[in-house]
Amino acid sequence: MSDASHKRQLVGSLVAALLIVAIAIAIVTLKFGATSAAQQEALEERQEQRFEAEEERREAAEERREEARER
Repeated sequence: MSDASHKRQLVGSLVAALLIVAIAIAIVTLKFGATSAAQQEALEERQEQRFEAEEERREAAEERREEARER
């Protein structure tokens, strides 16, 4: 293999590798969005707080029902 064809093959391989990486990044970004880790963590925290608040409301309602039955 000549030196020129070896260089062409090397450059072609590098270009192909860069294209694969760029496409993979684009697909992941499209699928998951461009949210940062901090944004994702804040979203999860808000969801957890909503879940806990709903659970507390259910428990309070159950306690009121039990108190009403005891009267």
